[in-house]
Amino acid sequence: MLKSGNEHLEALKDGRVVYIGAERVDDVTTHPAFRNAARSIAAIYDLKRADPTYSFAENGERYSAYFLRARTRADLEQRTRLHRAIAAMSFGLLGRSPDHVSSFVTGMAMNPAVFGPYADNLARYYEHMRRADLYAAYAVVPPQAARNPEFYIKQNLPIPTLRVVREDDDGLVISGMKMLATGAVLADEIWIGNLIPLAPTQLAESVTCAVPVNAPGLTLWSRKPFERHASCEFENPLTWRYDETDSMVMCEEVKVPWERVFVHMDAVLAREIYIRTPGHCYGNHQSNVRFHEKLKLIVGLASKIAAASGANEVPAVREVLGRFAALEAALGGMIAGQLQDAEDWPAGWKTYNRRYMYAALNWCTESHSSIIDALRELVGGGVFQMPADVTVMHDAKLREQFEKYWQTPQLAALERMKLYKLAWDLIGSEFAGRHLQYEKFYAGASFIVRNHSFREAPWTEFHRVVDDLMATYDVPAPREQASAISPPAAALAK
Repeated sequence: MLKSGNEHLEALKDGRVVYIGAERVDDVTTHPAFRNAARSIAAIYDLKRADPTYSFAENGERYSAYFLRARTRADLEQRTRLHRAIAAMSFGLLGRSPDHVSSFVTGMAMNPAVFGPYADNLARYYEHMRRADLYAAYAVVPPQAARNPEFYIKQNLPIPTLRVVREDDDGLVISGMKMLATGAVLADEIWIGNLIPLAPTQLAESVTCAVPVNAPGLTLWSRKPFERHASCEFENPLTWRYDETDSMVMCEEVKVPWERVFVHMDAVLAREIYIRTPGHCYGNHQSNVRFHEKLKLIVGLASKIAAASGANEVPAVREVLGRFAALEAALGGMIAGQLQDAEDWPAGWKTYNRRYMYAALNWCTESHSSIIDALRELVGGGVFQMPADVTVMHDAKLREQFEKYWQTPQLAALERMKLYKLAWDLIGSEFAGRHLQYEKFYAGASFIVRNHSFREAPWTEFHRVVDDLMATYDVPAPREQASAISPPAAALAK
């Protein structure tokens, strides 16, 4: 079934509990902190229903293309087309759109045997997700405060990370916190797991499961929502629509039925399910495509900003714009390569090229800050020359002065103001600051991202290149060594 946008909005009125500080939010579709972002998610559902190429048929039903388990390169291309359409709709600013975690689960369902005794649970959950067209967020990292468990043990305090506290006949009971559930206030379910390696003794913490957002005992503690403080769309066009927010997941005696448990009492497997299946690759290919669409916005904005003052005619500025264009093309090439050199893995399935995907992932997390800084330099002080807000247009005298003195030969005053407001929401607002931090850490700390490339690198092949070269020459005999020394060097040796 392909869900409509209105159906998703109705599903969000399901009794979930969200806190903004001490304020309890019961309906995210009407609350000023979340309502516009909720409609942005709803628009994604309508997008998928409107174009038949964004879905596929199986067993007599149609499913969203991001649930497609690829057998051919054409299947991968169909998945990527939908990822790109969704990312383009939000200009790459919804990092955890409905196609992200769904892609993780789809990739896992291509090799469910990895899950051992819970393989059937995973396979059935995949079927449930695609049939109900669910939007899942995930919380797969322990809170920072929980990374020194010895402190809590010595103080006789509960360790704050989420763990299994009891097994019952009908399921597990979990308590504690997980971070950082981006988009969870707008989602149907939360995938709880462990992307960071666990110690072998952390068996209770190794649980991987799925829970509805409105599960009894589950609450979401939102960071400061930025959408609520956007006075109107003109002033903060990106904040107004795309603040997907981030939440800590708090569980107090939350019951998880056995059929929603995928890993239990296995600290190693809890992380390996992502890399022994295509799950991590499918999910982060979406991240690559999403960043690429965001980069297109940045490049286009850089060019428009330069043109607004005529600076685009300056050779040095053209060089900067050329670099922007080259960076965008480089990322596009890395994404295309993931399709061109797709892997036949696991047996019978097709997966995006993992090495290229991880290279792109590393490129994105490394490059975003410098790219935004280059855009900031192009914007310069022009953004601070604008009036406080667009209400100057509501006063006839102020409007006349504004339109007269704030125009440039290239752009009318109001259009120039609109352009700079957009730029500021991408480089300087609180929303922009969140994205600066988000892009640096959304895939984990830099050492985690690079470890993926280390793991996937064909070191034996690289070593063979060195060995083959060294095999082309031998240790010289003493006479050969002496004759190889140039006369000046020989004289110095004496």
